[in-house]
Amino acid sequence: MAEQMPKQHPNLYRRMPKADFDAAVKSLNDRIPSASQDEILAGFMRIVAMVKDGHTGFFPMPYFNSGVIPLRFYKFDDGLFVQRASQAYHDLVGAKVIRIGKLAADEALRQAGTLAGADNEMGISENAPLFLSIPEIWRGLGIVEQGQDPSVVFEIGGKERTVTFKPAGSVNDLIHPPADWADAAKTTPLYLKHPDDIYWFEYLKDQKIVYIQQNAVANKQDEPVAKFYERVIEFVAANPVDKLVIDLRRNDGGNNGLNRPVVIGLIKSKINERGKLFVITGRMTFSAAQNFVNEIEKYTNATFVGEPTAGRPNHYGDGRPIPLPNSHLSVQASTLYWQDMDPRDNRKWTAPEIAATLTSADYRDGKDPALDAVINYRPSSSLQGIIDAARDDKDASNFVKAYDAFKADPRHRYVETETTLNRVGYSLLQNKRVADAIEIFKLNVRDFPGSANAFDSLGDGYAAAGNREEAIKAYEKALAIDPNFASSASSLKKLKGN
Repeated sequence: MAEQMPKQHPNLYRRMPKADFDAAVKSLNDRIPSASQDEILAGFMRIVAMVKDGHTGFFPMPYFNSGVIPLRFYKFDDGLFVQRASQAYHDLVGAKVIRIGKLAADEALRQAGTLAGADNEMGISENAPLFLSIPEIWRGLGIVEQGQDPSVVFEIGGKERTVTFKPAGSVNDLIHPPADWADAAKTTPLYLKHPDDIYWFEYLKDQKIVYIQQNAVANKQDEPVAKFYERVIEFVAANPVDKLVIDLRRNDGGNNGLNRPVVIGLIKSKINERGKLFVITGRMTFSAAQNFVNEIEKYTNATFVGEPTAGRPNHYGDGRPIPLPNSHLSVQASTLYWQDMDPRDNRKWTAPEIAATLTSADYRDGKDPALDAVINYRPSSSLQGIIDAARDDKDASNFVKAYDAFKADPRHRYVETETTLNRVGYSLLQNKRVADAIEIFKLNVRDFPGSANAFDSLGDGYAAAGNREEAIKAYEKALAIDPNFASSASSLKKLKGN
């Protein structure tokens, strides 16, 4: 595995040092003689997950053959809960998970996440809960001892209850829960209405909204996706429609070649206006669906709602198997780099402008905060609007107040502001408003204390003000965070005269 992955992957060490990969390989190899099979497989999964690439992963389904805990866990905003369960455990649906084996639920989820090949935390949030229903993974992580049956502590009605499970069924039951499994949802919201349909739409007449759900980037036999969108756009043109919603939160990809005609149709449509076109994303929006998001972001006036995507805008993809000769299992590794966005775009996801996350109560009651956010959307002060106002306002404190109010709004929890604040600060520097620029850079350092770039910019502000001592402190802080941050090293050398 360690020999073949660097040969197949375009840049295996993009997001991890080669030394860390080599050390992890050596550590596992040294432990193999005394490790159990489960521990060895978990070790393989953890090494592959270090690549931080959702198309590079190791999920050895043939090895997971001892049955599963017939529960489907889900990480809601308020914790880990049982979303679905087999009929034998129907009374557990909706229960909150307190402990799994030896570990508190959060720690068990964190450890399971170290085995998940993913671009970002959203991909981990989708996959790690599934891992926690697989006994081999429990034993591989040391959550339970070898030979022990797994047990879980739940909270039901304010009381704790411990259940020990006899594994049954297969991993496929977790990925595609059988129809007779019990569900925590008391009513079915619109986004769960047709889970097995690749794409469909419904007209919400009272709200004058056309809602599309697209669950794969693929064609139906009876209607290609481009024709489907043509039909939808014709409907929008012929009817009183104020908003078009494209729901991609359950779309994990497919054929990238199918996106272009759809996006062209959206560009030409009457609905391609700010406040009229919305896209819902989430923890399954990945691969070709991420590329669809990229094109919508670049070429339309869409507003994004929901959770961040599970893919990076620029990402590795087209995973291919690497067969392992002794175990006959396969590791998947990417073969291509998809650079759809600016090459300097290192975002870990596409963030929604309006955050709309799901609680266990929302799910139980059939609510959809994302669609509700679209229905209730009203034009408000965007970050760009706040920036535009700051250009003409000579009092930077007004910008700070507006920015803090923007950040405090939970709808904006995922909006990336570091780069934007930096841009504002340098604009003020160029306009000789040095004191105001320093206040903006200080604001960025406050919000992003782990950013070398934020401290570097603050150093530039102090240097422009002639405050040599504070500039040196800021540059030194940047280098303490990232010793290879070239601009801080260069500026520091000039200030110190060596």
